[in-house]
Amino acid sequence: MIGMFRTSRDRREIARGLSLAALAGALLWAGTAEAQVAPETANPRQDTVPGEQIDPVAGPDEATAADIVVTGTLLRGVAPTGTNVIGVTRDEVVATGAASSNDLLASIPQIGNFGTVPAGLGNYSNPIVRPNIRNLGASGGSTTLVLMNGHRLVGAGILQTSVDPSVIPPDAIDRVEVIPDGGSSIYGSDAIGGVINFILRKRYDGIGVNARYGFADNYKTFDASAIAGKDWGSGSIYVSYAYAWHDNLLGIDRDYATANNVPRGGADNRSTACPLANITIGTTTYALPGRVPGSLNRCDQTDYADLYPREKRHSVFASLMQELSDGITFSTTAYWSRRDTVTRTAQGSASGTITAANPYFSPIGAELAHSVAFAFDDVFGPSHVSPASFTSYGVTPKFDFELGGGWQLRTQANFGRSENVTTEDSFNATAVTAALAGTSTATALNPYNLSATAPAVLAAINDFVNYGDADQELAEGRAVLDGPLFAVPGGDVRLAVGAEYHYENIRSFTGSGPQAAVVGASSFASRDVKSVFGEVLVPLVGADNRSGGFYSLEISGSVRYDHYSDVGGTTNPKIGITYRPFQALTLRGNYGTSFHAPSLADLGNSVDSRVQVIPFSPFRAPNSSPFDILRPTMAIAGGNADLRPETADTWSLGFDLKPAALPGLIASATYYNVRFKDAISVPPFTSPILFTDPNYASFFILNPTLAQATAAAANLRIDGVPSLAALYAVSSPYVLFLAQRANLGAVNTSGIDFNLAYAHDTSFGSVNASFAGTYTLKRRTQAIQGGDFSNDLKNGYGRLQFVATLGGKVGDLIGRAALNHRSGFPLLGVLPQTRVSSFDTVDLFLGYDLGKVMKDTMLTVNVDNVFDEDPPYLNNATGYTNGSTLGRLVSFGIRTKF
Repeated sequence: MIGMFRTSRDRREIARGLSLAALAGALLWAGTAEAQVAPETANPRQDTVPGEQIDPVAGPDEATAADIVVTGTLLRGVAPTGTNVIGVTRDEVVATGAASSNDLLASIPQIGNFGTVPAGLGNYSNPIVRPNIRNLGASGGSTTLVLMNGHRLVGAGILQTSVDPSVIPPDAIDRVEVIPDGGSSIYGSDAIGGVINFILRKRYDGIGVNARYGFADNYKTFDASAIAGKDWGSGSIYVSYAYAWHDNLLGIDRDYATANNVPRGGADNRSTACPLANITIGTTTYALPGRVPGSLNRCDQTDYADLYPREKRHSVFASLMQELSDGITFSTTAYWSRRDTVTRTAQGSASGTITAANPYFSPIGAELAHSVAFAFDDVFGPSHVSPASFTSYGVTPKFDFELGGGWQLRTQANFGRSENVTTEDSFNATAVTAALAGTSTATALNPYNLSATAPAVLAAINDFVNYGDADQELAEGRAVLDGPLFAVPGGDVRLAVGAEYHYENIRSFTGSGPQAAVVGASSFASRDVKSVFGEVLVPLVGADNRSGGFYSLEISGSVRYDHYSDVGGTTNPKIGITYRPFQALTLRGNYGTSFHAPSLADLGNSVDSRVQVIPFSPFRAPNSSPFDILRPTMAIAGGNADLRPETADTWSLGFDLKPAALPGLIASATYYNVRFKDAISVPPFTSPILFTDPNYASFFILNPTLAQATAAAANLRIDGVPSLAALYAVSSPYVLFLAQRANLGAVNTSGIDFNLAYAHDTSFGSVNASFAGTYTLKRRTQAIQGGDFSNDLKNGYGRLQFVATLGGKVGDLIGRAALNHRSGFPLLGVLPQTRVSSFDTVDLFLGYDLGKVMKDTMLTVNVDNVFDEDPPYLNNATGYTNGSTLGRLVSFGIRTKF
């Protein structure tokens, strides 16, 4: 496998990762042994042959294997042909110590937030993490489809319609199946990068409880859940409740979060609008209190901003299943979830001109006016405190009809709704401008000593919020008919056909102003989608006609047509082949097309369409003047009525090897290739790449004139200043970003997903180990259509992500060590830095079965980031990149069942 990695640097990355994995294992064996979890992250069903039952993985309380529909196919009882399925079992969910589904997804290398703390903050502080297989699009929807029990969930957020995985508590999950291939021929929109399917428990008998408490430096977390159910054979019912809470983590609590990179050879990116003001006359600065010419106060805006916001979650899940007769089964699942967050951001800062008309004016010399930059920390506190609430609920009733002859009709309805409210604390920029121009102590602002300002003036400035709320709704109806068509020598030819109706809407409002008198705009958008689809499986070689070199061979084809009421129709096919020359080896491949329809939050009536002005310029070109940070930034933001769907051609080839001579050993590798185009995104205006890559030249204007700014703003509302004329009367902007969503260009990427796993029973218990991840061979992105392609692997993108685990079981003690690796990468345009380092963390899990003392009870300990590693340094305003961490997090838990 090492031969796949082409450069000496690549081979060194692999060697370093393997040595770190060995170190993690040695540390584990010094005191314990590994978790009793399934070592296979490749699909355990891949070794099935036509006519054989698949392993349902979920345990004896699940439905029979013949009734199971695996992610990526419409057919019961078979694996998706030609496709790699990454599985996460329930034991692995427990061993990761994940407090939320977001945490769980962050442990899967193919998913974009691998190895990171999933803070996921976005516009209007929406803490919704969008899983992103292959790191493709970043629009208001998602190029990764998230399912629960094979059906969609309602979107969440104010300015996006993405599914929030955190509504699913880990204790309700039976397993997770991830398909890192295009899936639009089965599921329709969004499945470009792949599909993530959370499969919940179907049956439960008894009462189960678990609780866990964790802590790190300046951080605490707690989660607990309870489940109660009854299984009576022909049916079952259960209800589960989960609660989770964690503290916030400020930048000042972690050394790696800093804007002052001078000690590390970088730039000082701290703000110059600080509690102690700076005066500017011409190009000379005077820092308070001394007012020495050329002096400058600086303050780090990362200090009192959250790295991870405070959060509280409640989730309720319920499931009912009943056989109504020999041929009819009814089932339904329902859920309700509420997520409350409190996000702290740096206190607001302002700049402007104060003249002799202001009674507080204090000249340096004989001047009658000067510019002053300041922050409100001393009077309003060090942080803006912004609460948000996200509630979602849904119900999915199903009827399954056995029609005889192996045919089944599955019908399903799906209803969901989310309610989202967020309030961003801010300050009134118009009131600041008016107060700087005040002519009496009752109306004027004192920027040199804010606490000396009249309380009424400060109250008017402080009483200002950005507010947003949105309701989203989903309604679906679906029917699938599947069964055998006829027999061929290799087995039964299977067919599935179906139809689906989908409706969704979003009603949203955003505005700003005094908390009791917010003024803004609202919008409503909806769409309906009508779909038909089908899949056929042809087993050419099977149990009845296999021969030397042909143990099994099957081919499948699927196709789906979707007609959208707003963006038209699309047809997406997929073909797959699975060939087994002998029982131990499976060869597979597939090709298909996929698409992602523009999110309702991305189209032209987007509620966030506006001109946003901020009083300073944190994002600047590498050759900018240090004084440019004091100038305003303009951004034209919002939706785009002319957006087209994102599309992709995807194909993959791979193998799975399970040698009979080495039972417990699994080796698999998959080559993938994705050609993704019409990517919907916002130009990367927070990245230095924007200024160094000529493909982005049309998305910003340095030193824009008033005429250019007016033309770009058109009739959009203006946030942050009373008017553009008022803005230019004080200070002309440093940059104008054209930051509306757009079909920017393309991503062409290829690589190898790999898994090597081994499990072995011993005289003292068991041992197992695994090495699974993804290696990027090529990644080229096109900023705009027709432009040149850039090689991301030479600027800002790492090749290798993996998880290596090692451990075992000794008596009643189980344990696991996991090494998480994100490789480093070269960097352009951030001189003097030319490379970002890799990020490696080690996690430990220990569990002790108290069955001899207390039946069905286990004590657990998780230690995340054992060696308290910091994420790698980046010479920018945050000070780090390539991952994030809470630090060394230690958690103690107990799980029991009655």
